[in-house]
Parts: sequence; C-alpha cells; structure tokens
Amino acid sequence: MPLRVKAALRLLLRALTTLVALPVLFFLAGFAGALLPGGGSWQDDPPEVRIGLLHGLIHYDFVLPLDDRLRADFAFAGGAAGETGWLLVGWGAEGFYTSTGSYADISPAIAWQAATGDAAVIRIDHLPHIPEDFEAVTWLDLSRRQYDALVQGILADLPRDAERRPLPDSAPGFTATDSFWQAEGRFSLLDPCNQWISRRLRAAGVPFGLWTPTIQAVDLSLWRNARPEAGSDPLFVP
Repeated sequence: MPLRVKAALRLLLRALTTLVALPVLFFLAGFAGALLPGGGSWQDDPPEVRIGLLHGLIHYDFVLPLDDRLRADFAFAGGAAGETGWLLVGWGAEGFYTSTGSYADISPAIAWQAATGDAAVIRIDHLPHIPEDFEAVTWLDLSRRQYDALVQGILADLPRDAERRPLPDSAPGFTATDSFWQAEGRFSLLDPCNQWISRRLRAAGVPFGLWTPTIQAVDLSLWRNARPEAGSDPLFVP
C-alpha cells in the first residue's frame, strides 16, 4: 500500500476516533461534575413545597406549583400564569429553543449555532395538570426558603426595561399559553440548559452537582443528592 494512502487512512482513523471520543468524554465529564457537591444541605430545611423537573430527550424544565404569589410574579407571561396547575420555566439557546417545537425541527445549522454559543431565552408555559406518577417528571421537595430563593433566582434571570418589565423575545411561542423572554447569560456547550437547572438549584441552597450539562448528569445529581425523607407529602401541591 502506498505511503500516501497509509497516511491518509491514519488521518481518517484519528478523525473518526476523535469524533467518537469527544462526545464520550463530554458525557463522562458531566457525570463527574454531577458528583461534585455544591449548593446547601437538607438538614435544616424541612420539605414544604414540591416542584417538578420535567425532561425531554435532551432538556430539563422546572415546573412550579401555581399559587397567588407565583401568579403575581409571572403575571407578565399572560396565560401561562393560570388559575391552577403548574408553571413551566426553561432556559436555553435562542436559535435552538425558539425554532424547535419538536426534535424533528432540529437542523445542523441550528445545532451548530447552539454548540458554538448563542443568546439565551427563557420559555414560560402553563400545565393545567401533571399526574403524580408521570414518568417524565422527577419531583423535588424544597423548603419554603429554598423555593422562594429558586423563584427569585429565576426572576433575576429576566432582564428588565426601564419600567422593570421583562423583555419579550421576538419569537412566537408554540402553544396558546407559552412565550419566550430574553434571559441573562449565554448558552454554550459548557453552559447549556441543564446547567442552568443546576445553577438555579444550587443558588437556592439545594444540594446539587456543580456541572450537569446533560439530562443524564442531572439524573445522577438528583440521585446523589436525594433528600433522605424523599417521598413524604409536602405542604403545598396544587
């Protein structure tokens, strides 16, 4: 076999090895980051409010129980702050998040834009009812202090105009009740949507992993940092 052909084959093999190795290393790094401790402790925080983490194939959202206070805080979102049920809140890349109503809408250009860095948006929607045994939701019981800090942290990620109103994104929503809003931060592979979940929980004093870029890393951190008395009835569930 000519030397040039051998050299070309070696380069091709290295390129293929790199293409396989990089995603594997990314996932392994996410698992390691999920096990690194961060946030607070469960010891001094009895469970009072149950929230949910709703997942798809690649993305987690918060689902928060709607009460009068939460409706007032998110009144700017219109129909999302319904009378009963749950408020869905997620953070993600503007180009990816606002143009992919389903995973079938994902294009290489949109994926590349998200991977290389994009402005961030927050999506808000209303879920009237979530069954307690719904498999796509992981329930998390927080103290009132942790819950209030989580809500305030989410609100702080919404930049405001001169009249203190959140700034709507130009993209329309996907349902009759959802909407997109400009958000603080910038999406990247190192700071993706699932890391925002981790960051907001840790800032609220919830024990959680330091880096959780994938839903698998979030799942591992939820398992690693589970409340000892998980499964007890919280004080407030809509």
